[in-house]
Amino acid sequence: MKKALVLSLAVLLLSVPFVVYGGEKIDINTATAKELMKLPGIGAVLAERIVEYREVNGKFKSIEEIKKVKGIGNAKFEKIKDMITVGEVNK
Repeated sequence: MKKALVLSLAVLLLSVPFVVYGGEKIDINTATAKELMKLPGIGAVLAERIVEYREVNGKFKSIEEIKKVKGIGNAKFEKIKDMITVGEVNK
């Protein structure tokens, strides 16, 4: 019984990021700050930095480029990389 409870809790915890952000990828080139805050580890300050970076530098050309935003390093990127997209980018 205890093992089943622990296993159920583990599965629930692993699925939390997908429940929080809704399962669809968030386009970091068009998302509002409020939408960006659905990503794990992205609060109001980081969400505003992402929007500001985009306004100053233009659209992100790849999801990796989000690491240029102050406060988003490799660890945070690893947590969100499967949840974000840059949509269609004209090159």
